[in-house]
Amino acid sequence: MQRIRLGVIGTGMAWERLHWPAIQELGDKYEVVAVCNRTKEDAENFANSINLGLENVYQDYREMLKRNDLDAVDVLVPIQDNFEIAEAVIESGKNLIAEKPLAATLEGAKKLVELSHKKPVKVMVAENYRYNEENNFIKDIISQGKIGDVIYFIQNNMVDFKEEMKGNTFAATEWRQYPNYRGGTFLDAGIHDIAALRHIFGAVECVCALGQAQQEEFSPYKSINVQILFKSGVIGQYNYTSHAKELQKPKVGLRIYGTQGEIYLEEKTSGTIYVNYADGSSEQINYQPGRGYYNELLNFYEALTGNQQILSTPEKGYGDLKMVFDILSSIETRQPVQVDMVH
Repeated sequence: MQRIRLGVIGTGMAWERLHWPAIQELGDKYEVVAVCNRTKEDAENFANSINLGLENVYQDYREMLKRNDLDAVDVLVPIQDNFEIAEAVIESGKNLIAEKPLAATLEGAKKLVELSHKKPVKVMVAENYRYNEENNFIKDIISQGKIGDVIYFIQNNMVDFKEEMKGNTFAATEWRQYPNYRGGTFLDAGIHDIAALRHIFGAVECVCALGQAQQEEFSPYKSINVQILFKSGVIGQYNYTSHAKELQKPKVGLRIYGTQGEIYLEEKTSGTIYVNYADGSSEQINYQPGRGYYNELLNFYEALTGNQQILSTPEKGYGDLKMVFDILSSIETRQPVQVDMVH
């Protein structure tokens, strides 16, 4: 197959910092042929940087979707716009790289899953945590039984959102500071951790959560504490806060305890997974951080060429979103909530 002719909707920070560097690495597999952005000047600036003619720059994504030379479309827009644009791409019969979450509502995500089954297109939810090397190494260690049966895990994610708002960061974007979707920053950031845990441990039986309420626009809760029961029997605790950084080293990070050993990952950027075994031996597994974007786009290419199945499917994206909303519902009702209902 020749290079995938790619159209891009949304040429902002996520495209420039995350997807475009990976596309450049995959230059023998992708060719950007059209770009669209709400602020057309930004799209024009990017087009000029790659010598793409300005006749291939759009402000209205509907006009771009009328082209018959697009093999796939990469959508990188604010969460509240995900559903509308993803629906239009699928309806146009074009293959789709959809950002997470699949939609801002569970109803929207369900509709996109159903629509993807009706149209002859391939859809990948760009959940890079499912493609990150560290999560796949950890998944393999567990599936190989190297630490025996998993007893429990704990994961801690602490972010100082207010501090990050001051920099040239994703937190500085207005739509994240004043979200028009349920869950605020927990949906935007926490869904990554949820996806990774589901990737490592599988389907979830139920969640029981508590949250410390706050009045800040960016998140309804200062901190969230979740007890998770997986259908495999694994139990564990996931903690998320958008109000503080973890100051002590090493950080809590992700710790998985088994009958024959333990796994420790301080944070996704650390580059090393530590595994200690009950017999006193240990090993350090090195990995390259941030490879999820490259790996997901490579998987999408291989899926379009018929060599692989898409790993991060719309069904999995729907499951991630439902679990986030189930956690929020558990906080609101102070009751356990069933997650993956299909047995």
